[in-house]
Parts: sequence; structure tokens; C-alpha cells
Amino acid sequence: MNEFSNAQRAEVLTQALPYIKRYTGRIVVVKYGGNAMISDSLKEQVMEDIVLLHLIGVKVVLIHGGGPEISELMERLGKQTEFIDGLRVTDKETVEIAQMVLAGKINKTIVNLLEMKGGHAVGLSGMDGRLIEAEQRDEKLGFVGRITRVNIRPINDLLDKGYIPVVSTLGCDRAGNTYNINGDTAAAFIAGALNAERLIMMTDIAGILRDKDDPDTLIPELTVEEAKKLYLEGVVSGGMIPKVDCCIEAIKQGVKNVVIMDGRVPHSILMELLTDEGAGTWLKGET
Repeated sequence: MNEFSNAQRAEVLTQALPYIKRYTGRIVVVKYGGNAMISDSLKEQVMEDIVLLHLIGVKVVLIHGGGPEISELMERLGKQTEFIDGLRVTDKETVEIAQMVLAGKINKTIVNLLEMKGGHAVGLSGMDGRLIEAEQRDEKLGFVGRITRVNIRPINDLLDKGYIPVVSTLGCDRAGNTYNINGDTAAAFIAGALNAERLIMMTDIAGILRDKDDPDTLIPELTVEEAKKLYLEGVVSGGMIPKVDCCIEAIKQGVKNVVIMDGRVPHSILMELLTDEGAGTWLKGET
């Protein structure tokens, strides 16, 4: 028995119409990570959401990480994983492993899934077309990069030709060194350079919570200044600090608004963009 009648389906589409009009022809950047990348069923739903948006004329750019997969391959190769302040210590061998996993396995798997769902996608790494130029962030971290420049021409070329760009977060410098780049940071800088209408940060939590143990305390909307006050109040702490830092950086770089949302919720991207209710915490710049 169908859960929805045809009339109910038509009503859902009618309610989505104003949002479709708003985002058609606009750029939306999705940072894809967390459990949404690990669960096969969620992976399928994320790809369906992105292809649907693509088919109604939204210019979607998908940026992905792959930390767990890098750790898994390192373990299989008998190589120890070390972190300092949440960042992976990346020697020459580790950055080669990261390149294999990010620009190879994960990137091409995502491209293939999008194509299977009816989309048209092309995979890029931050090294292609010198999309992400970087320098060493800290000597003790090895080949972990700090972004110095973003060249969005390869992404714009693909968008203009009707493709979904799928970007793995690697960078390079003028000396030919490859760097592992934090995925959230890369998403913030790329979305800013694209002057994106929205950056969606998929995480493993509902958004910014006043009480981290109570999902009912979700803060639905914040300005940058309000978000900064939450640091002082201890509401934003621990692993949420770098996430919120990247959201604020994205606004500073030119993104109109950023959403931190739970990527574990089925079809959360469509809920955020095409419904009144939305999903997660919406961070907006001052008007």
C-alpha cells in the first residue's frame, strides 16, 4: 500500500515550487562526509537528492573527504595513524595513500553513483587545474596544507557544461608537493570563491545544540555574531569548534548562508532546500 496518495504527492511538489524557483540556476555546495558516506543506503539517498537538484537546474558542487577510508587503508598497510589537534600527521607515504583514496577510490565511486542515478558528473581533485593551491600548515603535521588560493575555473567550466563537479580535497604548491586539506575548510573556500547561494555541511549531529546531549535544543538559525557568542558560552566546544569556524569562514569568503545538518537523516538535503521546515542550523551573514 502506498504511503502517500497521488494528491499528497502533488501537494508536496506544489509546496516545493517556490524553493525550486529560488535555487534554479544558483550554486549550492555540499560538503559530503561522516556516516552519510559510510552507510550504503544513505549514500544512495544523498546521490538521489543531488541528482534531483541537478535535474531541476540547481548547480550542485559536491566536495568530499574520506578520513575513515584513509585510516582503514593505512591500517591494512601496517602504517600507524597519528593525530595532533584533530589533524592527521601526514608524511610523504601518508599523503600518497590519501591521494589514492580521495582522488581515486572515493571520488570515482561517487561519480559512478551519480551517473547511475541519472546525473552527469566529473571528478576532480584540488590538484586538477590547480584548483586548490596550498602551503605547509605546520612542519610537525607534514603534508597537511593551508589553502593559499582557489582557482574555480575548472568547476565553473563543468557547471557551464551541465556537469556535477565532484571535488576531493587535495592541494598542491608551485614546487609540486601534494597536501591533504581539511574537507570543511576546502568547502568553505571553494563555496566562497563560487559566491555560492548556500553551503551545506553534512555532519553526524543534528546541528548546533544548546545542550549537546539533547537534540530538542537545536538552534535553527544564527548570525555570525550570535555564533561567536556561543564559543564564549561554551555551547560551541570540542569537535564543533572547527566546524563552526569553517562556517564563519565561508560567510566571510562570500557564501550567502551555511547550514550544518545531520547527514544521517534520509533526504536531509531536499528537506533543507525544498521545504519550509529545513534541517539543521542555518548560519547567515549580517544583512
